[in-house]
Amino acid sequence: MSVLTRDEAQTRARLLDVQRYEIELDLTTGEETFDSRTVIHFTARAAGDTFFEVKPATLRSVSLDGQPLDPAALVENRLALTGLAEGPHELRVEAEMTYSHTGEGLHRFTDPVDGETYTYTQLFMEDVQRVFAAFDQPDLKAAFDLTVTAPEGWTVLANGITEQQEDGRWKAATTPLLSTYFVALAAGPWHSITTEHAGLPFGLHCRRSLAPYLDADAEELFEITRQCFDRYHEKFDEPYPFDSYDQAFVPEFNAGAMENPGLVTFRDEFVYRSAVTDTERQTRAMVVAHEMAHMWFGDLVTLRWWDDIWLNESFAEYMGYQTLTEATRFTDTWVDFGIVRKAWGYDADQRPSTHPVAPDPEAVPDTASAMLNFDGISYAKGASALRQLVTWLGEKDFLAGINTHFKRHKFGNATLADFIDNLASATDRDVHAWAEKWLRTTGVDTLTPVVAENGGSWTLAVEQDGDRPHRIAVGAYDTDPARPGQLVLRERFETDVPATEPVTRAGARPALVLLNDGDFSYAKVRLDTQSWETALRSLSGLPDSLARAVVWNSARDMVRDGQLEPAAYLEAARAHLPYESDLAIVQGVLTFATGQVVGRYLEAGARPAALALLTELTRDLIRRTEDGDNPGLRLTAVRHFVDCAAQPHTVQEWLADGSVPGGPELDPELRWRVLYRLAVLGATTEAEIAAELARDPSATGEEGAARCRAALPDPAAKAAAWAAMFEGDALSNYLFTATAQGFWQPEQADLVREYVARFYADAVPLAARRGPAIAEAAGRYAFPGFAVDAEAVALGEACLSRDDLLPALRRKLTDQVDDLRRALAVRDA
Repeated sequence: MSVLTRDEAQTRARLLDVQRYEIELDLTTGEETFDSRTVIHFTARAAGDTFFEVKPATLRSVSLDGQPLDPAALVENRLALTGLAEGPHELRVEAEMTYSHTGEGLHRFTDPVDGETYTYTQLFMEDVQRVFAAFDQPDLKAAFDLTVTAPEGWTVLANGITEQQEDGRWKAATTPLLSTYFVALAAGPWHSITTEHAGLPFGLHCRRSLAPYLDADAEELFEITRQCFDRYHEKFDEPYPFDSYDQAFVPEFNAGAMENPGLVTFRDEFVYRSAVTDTERQTRAMVVAHEMAHMWFGDLVTLRWWDDIWLNESFAEYMGYQTLTEATRFTDTWVDFGIVRKAWGYDADQRPSTHPVAPDPEAVPDTASAMLNFDGISYAKGASALRQLVTWLGEKDFLAGINTHFKRHKFGNATLADFIDNLASATDRDVHAWAEKWLRTTGVDTLTPVVAENGGSWTLAVEQDGDRPHRIAVGAYDTDPARPGQLVLRERFETDVPATEPVTRAGARPALVLLNDGDFSYAKVRLDTQSWETALRSLSGLPDSLARAVVWNSARDMVRDGQLEPAAYLEAARAHLPYESDLAIVQGVLTFATGQVVGRYLEAGARPAALALLTELTRDLIRRTEDGDNPGLRLTAVRHFVDCAAQPHTVQEWLADGSVPGGPELDPELRWRVLYRLAVLGATTEAEIAAELARDPSATGEEGAARCRAALPDPAAKAAAWAAMFEGDALSNYLFTATAQGFWQPEQADLVREYVARFYADAVPLAARRGPAIAEAAGRYAFPGFAVDAEAVALGEACLSRDDLLPALRRKLTDQVDDLRRALAVRDA
C-alpha cells in the first residue's frame, strides 16, 4: 500500500479546496462486506493532477464530473485524477468494502452472549480509506453528510445528531469542517442512556449485554462529563463546537478512546463487569476528560501534518489530569500520572527510538513514520513539558495563549509555530527558546543534589546531566522525633536549574532533600546518600503522596540504570507498601516489582525468593484490609497475590469457594485471573477452562479462555496457540492479544525455548499479512520478553537488520530488544 508523504500532502493541499462529502453506507449486504458510495465536492485552485485514496474489496465505479474513470486504474490505494481543470469538480466513487476484525476501518463484532452484531469506525491516519473514498489528509477539512442503511432494530450514531428517515435509512446532521479521520459511525442495537446538559444532548451507549453495568455507572459517567464540560467552558473562550456529545463504549477497540467530534468511542472494558479500584475509576474519568479536551485541541483546531500529533495528545493529556483535579472528586490525579504515565515517558525517552516531543517535519516524512510517534513521549513527556511550561508561565498567561490559538485557527489547521507564537503573544517570557530546549530535544535530564552543611545553614547545588531549564520545588524534610519513621516538611522552596550559585538555607541540613517535590518537571531525580538512607527508613512516612511518588520513581530509575539492586527495590516495597495510603502508588510499585524486577531484572534462580517476598507483602496487605475500610487496596492485594502464587493450593481454594476469605467474592475478572495462574502452574485442565467459559460466555470470557489455554504447560497447547496466532488469520485483535499474553511464561522457559527464534521468523510475514494493528500487538504481547540473554538479543538484532519489516513491527522490536539489553545490563551491574 502506498503511504502518503508530507510532500504529496502539501502539494495536494495547495491544489485542492474540498468543500463537502456525501457518504452513503449500506450495512445490510452481508457479514463480510458493506457498500460505500461517496460524492466529493471540491475545487481545483489551478489546473493539475492529483489522486484520491480508497481501499476497496471491489471498486465498482468512479466518475469525475459525470465522466466515468476506469476502476482498474486503481493502484494499491490510489486512483489518479489527471488533467483537472481549474474550478469546481464532483467525484463519485462506489465500492464494496471489507469489514475489519482488527479495530481498523469499520470493525464488526458479534457478541457471543446474545448473538447481536455491532459495528464502529476507527479511521485514524489512513483507515478512512477502508470505509469511503477520500482526499485523506488532516488539512483538507470538509463538511460531511452521512447516510446509513442499517438492519432493522439498529441505532446509528455519528458525529452529529442522527434521525431515521421514512425509508428506514439513518441520516446524520451535516458536520462542521472536519478532517477525514474524525468521521465517526457506530451502528448496532445499542443500549443507550441519554440526558441533556447546557442545551445539548448527551448520550452513553454500549452493547446490550453490558446494559446493567453501564446503568450502574451512568450517573458517575454523566457527572464526570458535566463537570469537565463546565470546567472547560470556564477555561476556554470558544464554546463546545458540535451539536451533541455521545460516548460509545465499543468492543475490541485498540486504543483507550478516540476523540471523534461529537461521538467519542471508548474501549468497552471501561464498562466494568467486575469490581475495580477507585484508581481505575479515576483512570476512566481521566480518559473522559482527555477526550473532551480534544474537542477543542485536535477537533476544532487540528494539526496540519502528523509531525504535530503531540499538539493533540500532550495538550489533552495535561488538560485531562489538570481538569479532573480541579473539577471532580478525583483530586490526586497527578500521583497516578507521576507513578504510571511519566514512567511510560521516561522509558520511551531512553530507547533508541526516542524522538523530540515535537519532531522536525523532515523526521515525519510519511504516514507510516507518523504512526510510530504515538508513544509515551507524545503523551506523557509532552504533558509533563506543558505542566512545566504552566509552572514557568503561570496558568493565566498559558490559557490566554491557548484561547488566542483557538480564536485564530478554529475549524482550521495549525502548526507548532502557530502554537508557540500564540503562547508568546500572551507573555513577556521567551517561549520560543523554551520550546527549542523542551520540545525539539530528546532524552531525560538527571538532577542530583549536592548538599553541604555550614554551621547554622546548609547549601544545595544541583548537578544536571542535560541542559533543559527546570523550575522545580525542593522539599526539605526532617525526622519527626515524636513519631519514629515519620517525616515532617520543614520547608518547600522553588529554584531554577541550572542556577548560577548554590542555594543557602538556614538551619541544619534536613534528613531528606527531595528535588522536584510536587513533580512539576520532567527529569530523573537522584537522592544524596543521607537522603536515600532516610528514604529507606521512612519512605512511607513522607506526608505527601506526590513526594512519595517522586521517591519511588527515583528508586525505579536507579534499578533500571543499574544503580540500585533489584532485590533492594523489593525490600523497600516489602518495608513500606504495607503502610502506603495512596492506591496509585501501591499499584504502580507492585506492577513494576512483578513485571520488571521479578519478570526480567532478576536471574531465574532468584525468582522463587522474590515471588515469596511479594506473596508475603500482598498477604500483609490482605490482612491489613480485613476491616473492609479499603476495598480498593484489598482488591489490589488479592490480584497481585494471585499473580505471584508459586503454589496453587490457596488460590484453588478461593476458586472452589467462589470467594477470598473475608472478601471479595470472585467475580468474572478474579475467576479468570485465578484460573490463568493455575494454568501457568499446570494446576488446571482444558475441561476446567471450558467449564469456566460456559459459566462466562462473554467476549471477556472468550479472551480469558484463550489466555488460559495458551498458558497451559503442555506442548500441544503451545503448538495450538502458536498456530492460531501466526499461521491463521481468524483471531480478532483482542483474541490475538489474549493468546499472546498467555503464551510466554518464565515458569515454562524450557518448554517455550524453541519458539524464541520462531517468533522472529513468523512475526515478519504476520505483520505484512495482517497490518499495523496486529503487527503492534505481536511486537508488544507475543514478544519473548522472558528470554533475557545474549542469544535472544542477537536474534532480535538480526531480525532488525532485515529491510522487509513493517514499520509498526520494527518500532516495537526496536524497543523490545533495547529493553532486553537493559535487563541484561541490570543483571550484570
